[in-house]
Amino acid sequence: MPLDKLVLILVIVIAAAGVTVWLGALLLASFQIPGAGLALIPAALVAYIVWRVIADRLGNAEDDHYDEIEK
Repeated sequence: MPLDKLVLILVIVIAAAGVTVWLGALLLASFQIPGAGLALIPAALVAYIVWRVIADRLGNAEDDHYDEIEK
């Protein structure tokens, strides 16, 4: 496995762990502090945008053109 792919995987795993802890803290705070549930709205918006970007990148037929090019 090339070093750049290994580093990318490690960065993604560390970022996912950080986001998981952050969302867990937001969720627990929303139960403890009145009005803290409003902080979940931006988190849900960011999650939706990330979901749409990933779905667009996976479903875009123009990106598949470069998969057939010899390297």
